Amino acid sequence: MDDTPAPRRHLGPTLAAALVVAALVAVTAWGMWAGTRPPRIVLEGQLDAEQVNVAAKVPGRVARVLVTEGQRIEAQQQLIEMDAPEIAAKLQEAQAVRAAAQALNDKAHAGARSQEIRMAELNWRRAETAAVLAEKTFRRVDGLARDGLIAAQKRDEAETQWKAAADLAGAAHAQYEMAQQGARVEDKAAAAAQLRQAQGVVAEAEVAASESRLASPVGGEVTKVYAKPGEISPAGVPVATITVVARPWVVLNVREDLMPRFRHGAKFDGDVPALAETGVAFEVFYVAAQPDFATWRSTKSGPGFDARTFEVRARPLADLKGARPGMSVLVPMAPAS
Repeated sequence: MDDTPAPRRHLGPTLAAALVVAALVAVTAWGMWAGTRPPRIVLEGQLDAEQVNVAAKVPGRVARVLVTEGQRIEAQQQLIEMDAPEIAAKLQEAQAVRAAAQALNDKAHAGARSQEIRMAELNWRRAETAAVLAEKTFRRVDGLARDGLIAAQKRDEAETQWKAAADLAGAAHAQYEMAQQGARVEDKAAAAAQLRQAQGVVAEAEVAASESRLASPVGGEVTKVYAKPGEISPAGVPVATITVVARPWVVLNVREDLMPRFRHGAKFDGDVPALAETGVAFEVFYVAAQPDFATWRSTKSGPGFDARTFEVRARPLADLKGARPGMSVLVPMAPAS
């Protein structure tokens, strides 16, 4: 006979059933709790960066393209070399005009040469001597005329010659003083103004010549090269696009009811899957409402309001190596309690 008590025969199945029931109850309770919790929100944005389209101010034929797409460059690095003989000819012409204006300005400020001044002085001395002789001759003739020894006509002729010699001496002296003083103030000012005008023409030609060696105003990565050797590049048409990859930002489209976390100057963390980076710190620097087509509209039968969508831009607080425009950024949002 079996001496085992009867109740112990059914203990195992009963316990297993109780555990199954308890598990079902726990799963049901967790599902009901989870169903009442608000869903976890993950905002998805994209990295972006400043792009600069580099264009020439003057037209010309592309001689050489010095960069390739994807190349990292520094600020002021030359991108394109253009063949512009017209600019070179204009620069030479402007330099010649400047040299002529400089010579005229130097002449105006230097005054007459020493030989010219000496010549003017000698002419004055000679005229002065002739005037003195003419005066003495007149005195003698005048005395003879008063004594009746010669005709009055001779006296008048001597007086006229004396006065003419005196005037000639005065003119020679004025010529000598003018040679000493040099050009007039007005002539000096005109010469200086003409020189400045010529210098401006040279500066303009030099700027045009520098544009034929087109350089990038910023450092970054060459995103696109449009120019090809041998082509004519018109003025103002981009020849290359440079992306400033060192200063990226993320663009998020945020619903209005989530905006309290993304005010100007707010900080948040995001993940960049393409770089295997998690918890990257960002700071908001730009917030703007998007047009009406981006508005989240509630149904007429349900409660709520038309929540607008805002564009939010934020920069990483630390250097994000390898970042490229277009990479996704995931920003998890904690569910509201």
